[in-house]
Amino acid sequence: MSVNVENKIYSPGMYTKKRIEASVLADQYLKQLDKINAKKQNMLQKPPVICFSRKIGVGALEIADILSEMIGFRVIDRELVEFIATKANLSERTVAIFDEKYPGYMSELLNMAFGEKSFIKSDYSRLLFRAFIAMTGIEPAIIVGRGAHLVIDRERVLAVRFICSMEKRIQYLANILNEPKQQIEKNIDQLDKEQRAFFKEVYGKKDASPYEFDIVINCDYITEPKCAAAIVAAALEAKYGDKIKKYINKR
Repeated sequence: MSVNVENKIYSPGMYTKKRIEASVLADQYLKQLDKINAKKQNMLQKPPVICFSRKIGVGALEIADILSEMIGFRVIDRELVEFIATKANLSERTVAIFDEKYPGYMSELLNMAFGEKSFIKSDYSRLLFRAFIAMTGIEPAIIVGRGAHLVIDRERVLAVRFICSMEKRIQYLANILNEPKQQIEKNIDQLDKEQRAFFKEVYGKKDASPYEFDIVINCDYITEPKCAAAIVAAALEAKYGDKIKKYINKR
């Protein structure tokens, strides 16, 4: 999901911080999975997961990176999720072992989450869900986007929704791309349309209900990313209490 604005490509989550290539991070994850498989360890460890949901242009990935510095959780962004699900041979290297170790787990988990409604229409969806479960079974993580909170066991998820006005979203993208707001406004509807199409196809949902989340943060009023990250960190400790302390590596 990306848009071309005057020959400048914007991908959701993009901002000024340079990120490690998804292929490099994916290789790290797959090596960790290989070690777990070789030792015949349980792949379904249950470390805590923070799931960020947002409209494009809210700045959630920037908040995730700040939060990661605060508590030491790894950030899993949309690009990494997509790479592992579709390009990292996860289906060949891990899925067979996963399904052998946990027969019926995927169907059981999705039935608990979504009932009997059949919405998984593609191999991509299945690989996406397995990627979520495999990656979050290794270590604590912050996942940005792709509806991860709808798939991962809810008892170990802190689900956070970020919202803000269209005006602020347009300004955020205009600052990143150094383009006039009028040009951004012409393209942001395309991004929203593609995001809605993804959720309808993969999850059978038209929009995100506020009742899906532990907290909703309005970035029109919580304007500083550091403040938003601090709120999420406080919510994590408030929700899980002493249970979370062993996972947090404050920096």
